[in-house]
Amino acid sequence: MKSDYKHLKPIYRSNLRIFIGKNLYTIKRYFKWIKNASQFSNNFDDKNLEHKIHTHQTPILRELKDVDMYLQYNKLQNLKIAIKKIDGLLIKPGEVFSYWKCIGKPTKGKGYKEGMVLEQGKVKTGIGGGLCQLSNLLFWAILHTPLTLLERYRHGFDVFPDSNRKLPFGSGATCVYNYRDLQFINKTEETYQLDLSIKNDFLVINIHSNESKYFNYEIYESYHEINHTSWGRYIRHNEVRRKVINLEGIVKDNQFLFENHALMMYDPLIENSAS
Repeated sequence: MKSDYKHLKPIYRSNLRIFIGKNLYTIKRYFKWIKNASQFSNNFDDKNLEHKIHTHQTPILRELKDVDMYLQYNKLQNLKIAIKKIDGLLIKPGEVFSYWKCIGKPTKGKGYKEGMVLEQGKVKTGIGGGLCQLSNLLFWAILHTPLTLLERYRHGFDVFPDSNRKLPFGSGATCVYNYRDLQFINKTEETYQLDLSIKNDFLVINIHSNESKYFNYEIYESYHEINHTSWGRYIRHNEVRRKVINLEGIVKDNQFLFENHALMMYDPLIENSAS
């Protein structure tokens, strides 16, 4: 799958253009939320539904190269605030889950602190930084259910070298309030519920349902390569697929899920030789 990936070459945009663009997309999203308000999940239940469909957890406090640990502790605070807006949410048949519609805009007034954010492949700080860990976790968990993805944005930059990676590269969902959202719809006849918590510095998700599960899912990387472009940078590409397996262990479907193209912010040859 050889390509020069010229569309990933960084393009300079003025601060004015960025400001206008962000506000335009933000306003358009607000109009969509108002117009389709009845479609979005908005009901909660303190009691978990009977059947656990999937569970996953990720460590919150991680040491990253050139990133101060105080940003990780601030992220922990930000996640505690955000999960309260989602924990217990019911996604009923026909309803749509919207990450940002549930959480709302992260602000100082709500208690959010400065955390790590990625902008154009660079590590910066911003109020509410670190919430992408929550969207990443939600996205990965939803891939293990019959719920249908409507909107997800991939990370366009590969910022940190792989370190004990357990999931396929590019398995996350980057979110920027509010125009880069994570949305999925329930096209089944069952109700699903999000159960989120923080335990021993791990962000934990359980997905429950009022019916027992009828499929298992195996997410895997089917293709991966790194290319050196004619303009001097490395591009990382992969494809991710999903096996749908019935409870007897028979593969019923093998689905293409998504592909990733990311501009690498480090030299892979140097990193490999150092490891």
